[in-house]
Amino acid sequence: MIHIPQAAKFSPVREIDLLMPDIADPVTAADFPQTILRFRNDRAAASVGLDGLSDDQWIAHFGRFAPLDGSLPRPLAMKYHGHQFRHYNPDIGDGRGFLFAQLRDGAGRLMDLGTKGSGQTPYSRFGDGRLTLKGGVREILATEMLEALGVPTSRTFSIIETGEALERNDEPSPTRGAAMVRLSHSHIRIGSFQRAAFHEDKALLERLTDYALTRLYDEQPGDNPPAQLLGRVVERTADLAASYMVAGFVHGVLNSDNINVTGESFDYGPWRFTPLWDAGYTAAYFDHQGLYAFGRQAEAIHWDVAQLAVSLRALVEAEPLIAELERFPALYGEAMARRFCWRLGVVPGDSVNAMVEAAVRGMVTSGTGIDRFFHDWRGGVQREGADYSDPAWGAFREALVGCAPVPGARDHDYWSDDAPCSMHIDEVEAIWAAIAERDDWSPLHAKVAAIRRMGEAYGSLRSSAESPGLERRP
Repeated sequence: MIHIPQAAKFSPVREIDLLMPDIADPVTAADFPQTILRFRNDRAAASVGLDGLSDDQWIAHFGRFAPLDGSLPRPLAMKYHGHQFRHYNPDIGDGRGFLFAQLRDGAGRLMDLGTKGSGQTPYSRFGDGRLTLKGGVREILATEMLEALGVPTSRTFSIIETGEALERNDEPSPTRGAAMVRLSHSHIRIGSFQRAAFHEDKALLERLTDYALTRLYDEQPGDNPPAQLLGRVVERTADLAASYMVAGFVHGVLNSDNINVTGESFDYGPWRFTPLWDAGYTAAYFDHQGLYAFGRQAEAIHWDVAQLAVSLRALVEAEPLIAELERFPALYGEAMARRFCWRLGVVPGDSVNAMVEAAVRGMVTSGTGIDRFFHDWRGGVQREGADYSDPAWGAFREALVGCAPVPGARDHDYWSDDAPCSMHIDEVEAIWAAIAERDDWSPLHAKVAAIRRMGEAYGSLRSSAESPGLERRP
């Protein structure tokens, strides 16, 4: 569901110690020429009790990486393997980031502060361990938009410009460098389990399973902890895949090392929001086969979760794992219906599946944009002046009759705007151009404010029937 940050006291912890030294290596952060604070997410900081930091304190912790009292004494570069575009790679790990701190949020959830662009690690290979400032700005825009649209996502916590000139082959160089910090619900990935299985380390697999269940899912292990964990991951990732589709989002690189076992999206490189419901739309210029295209994301995530099942096979028989894995398609369908209705502002009725299918056909046939469709039909009522005369919309109108509007669905003044808040590539490039050419950050700040206003409009609906959140299986 949309995560509503709750004000919290600072509560540092060191739960990752339970997995050390097998899960990560201590590392040292880079010493940057400059530390210029460009973005601090005080809304996210309030959820973990860090919004009271002065700018100088903020820079000391998130630019110079002075430890937070009570949390990790040194940064930790996480160890993992993974399938990258379906090819297994045992030579990866945190190559330009690390786990900086652990703490609990206002709801008591275990949270990680992790970095990107903080320097080289034993897993950097031939990389410089740095992040471009443009990459940091893009991550702000991605995470803010996804959070507003109900996608379970990490949050961009901090961006600090480092005063370095970086050479890159996919953007004009030299380009400005940055260090980013993200707040997320764990950095334990499917690839973490794959590495343990690769090394035939059953003890580590058992510890990872216990850690994920007890620390991340807040559950006590039952009779079959590996199958129990896989079931939770199947539920969360099916919901994640559906949330991408309803948001019109294309992650771009859904490798198994980029799938968190909590089902929370993170690590935004070549992401895009597709303007149209185009199944073949890709985000990564190097995804030549369209493996992670918009319409194949559920398939890709399901395949990644199957690799978790393969890893857990070292601990248990295959049958219970297969049974959990086979639940994914049905759970994905249920999540699509639930999330689609949430964004549309209607309560699911008996015709909900027909309604979703008809809406998708209408968007595809008529060329109506995803954001425009949800804006024009909020509350199940066509927006005055919007043209949906195309015959393709006939089946949608008929199916929509069975889905009652949510009371107050259009109460927020956002729904009176002429156009929806969107985040397409031309606007991303324009926001970056203002920074690159004039050091003008006002378009970025204005866009973040606009996105959060949209999030308020969507997030004002809280009942269980209206929430896009995942209901836990008994």
